[in-house]
Parts: sequence; structure tokens; C-alpha cells
Amino acid sequence: MTDWNIYTGSGKPHQSIIRLPDPPRWRTFSGKPNQVTGLPAEKDPHYISSGEEEVTLVNAALYLRRPLLVTGKPGCGKSSLARAVAYELQLGRVLYWPITSRSTLLEGLYSYDAVGRLQEAHLLEMEGKKRVPDIGKYIRLGPLGTALLPANKPRVLLIDEIDKSDIDLPNDLLHIFEEGQYEIPELSRLAETQQKVTVRTYDGSSVEIPQGMVITCQFPFVVLTSNHEKEFPPPFLRRCIRLEIPQPGPDKLAEIVHSQLGQEAAGVQSEWIQLFLGKRDKEHRELATDQLLNAIHILTTVKDVRQNERQSLEEALLKSLNED
Repeated sequence: MTDWNIYTGSGKPHQSIIRLPDPPRWRTFSGKPNQVTGLPAEKDPHYISSGEEEVTLVNAALYLRRPLLVTGKPGCGKSSLARAVAYELQLGRVLYWPITSRSTLLEGLYSYDAVGRLQEAHLLEMEGKKRVPDIGKYIRLGPLGTALLPANKPRVLLIDEIDKSDIDLPNDLLHIFEEGQYEIPELSRLAETQQKVTVRTYDGSSVEIPQGMVITCQFPFVVLTSNHEKEFPPPFLRRCIRLEIPQPGPDKLAEIVHSQLGQEAAGVQSEWIQLFLGKRDKEHRELATDQLLNAIHILTTVKDVRQNERQSLEEALLKSLNED
């Protein structure tokens, strides 16, 4: 590894993020940083890097403050990469946004429970109390909205399976990724009478929003994952660093099994890795690495599996993902 790497892929936590240089002029943002303390730490994902290209592109995304679009087969470790970066660079718990065909940009930014606030106002009126319910109690920032809060260190945001989204979501994200800010209209309308409002964040803390605007200062490390189910428009692609994670070969599979299951799997891992590779590469089954881990775990944990049960388990646990 060269000295320029902030992320090394070693899986060992360190504070090299403080060496991250200033962003390019076209990726600077005007938010005033707040000292972040007490963030819950990301757990060790026991992630095995796919190689030098992966480490290089992760660092390119960190330096350029650009989202990292990670593609590859299901189960190849796309989501785990985001957790590996958060764990190694000690950037707090990953903010997770799973995408469906119904996901919208607003859902990722914040939610406002107007009905709940109206109910509280009605109760206060019935009790003869002349006060307006605190609007901040009914606003919660989403994972994207929380990631864009101004902080002294970038947060890690995982936007999982972006290719499942409606066609408009990637284009809607472009503006947010370029501007690094968003407005909460429910709060900006109160700016003349209430300069700052305290709201809840996605991970359970509280933060003050001045004049209804959130402006980042350290663009978050954004990982978008895709299973190749949809093509993205060129304007979206050119704003991302793109990484393809290959399917793991025998050596990497052995590392993964050892990392996740330890020495107890040593006696059977070689046999099961060969079986897994035969079904994946020769029989062309769509298989994910966690299927291999499931199979080895159950057969090393349960010692008295009969031969006929073993064969049934083998077929069930290593069933192709595209097979009914």
C-alpha cells in the first residue's frame, strides 16, 4: 500500500481520516462543522477486501468526495464494504437506506408527522393549554438527511440496491450530491420566529437545524450498491466512482470462511469450497457467499447429521438464487 491511502483494507481501526486533504474546489461546502461525539461504533464486519483496485477506488471516492457505485453479484460483499470503511476509519455506525421501487428522495432526507402534531395540539386545546406543540418532536431526519449534517468527520451512508428504485430517484439524488444541502420547508417557514429547531436524527440523537437548512461541510462517504438490474443515466454515472466487485475465488473464499467461522471450519472448508465453486462455476448456479457460510456453519455446529439429511441440506442451502 502507498502512503496516500486513507483506507487500507486491513480491517484494523485507525485515525488516518484526519489526514484526508481538503476537497477539490468544486466539492467544497459551506456548512459549519459541529464536533461529533458519542457516535455508536460500527461492529467489525470481518470483511476481506477484493484487492488493490478496490482500495484505490475507495480512496479516490474519499479524496474526491464522490459517491462510490459498487456493482457485483448478490452476496459478493457490496454492502459489507461500507461497513468495513466505517469500522476501519472509525466513522460511526453506517447509516443504512434500503431502496425499493417506492423509495423517494424525501424519504431519505426527513419525515414529518403532521398528524401526530395535530393530535397533540387538539389535546392541549382540550386541556385549556395555550401553547403550540414543538414541531421538532415530529421531524426525524432520514439516513441521507443525517449523513449530510455538518460534522468534523464524514459519515458513511449505504444506499442499498439503488437499481431497484423508480427511474426518477437517481436523477433526484444528483442535485443533493452536487449541492450538499437541503431545506426542510416546515422549519424554514418558522425562521422569523424560531431561528433554530431541535430535531431527531436517524440514529437517535438530537441536532439543531438553523433556519430550516441543512448544509454539509464534509461530504459523506456514500456507497450505492447495484445488482445490475437497471442501467443508470450518464449524468448520474459521471458523478460516481464505479467499482465492480468480482465473485470470490477459492483463496478469497477460504479467507472469508476463516474470518467468519474460525478454526472450527478448517476441517471441512476445503471440501465445501470446492463443492460451492463446482455448483457456481460449472453448473452455473447463482450463488452467494453467505450460502457457503450457512452450509459450513450448520454442518460444523450439528455433528450428527445423517448422510441423507446432509444431501438435503446441501441442495437446500446451495440452491440457485434464480431458481424457484
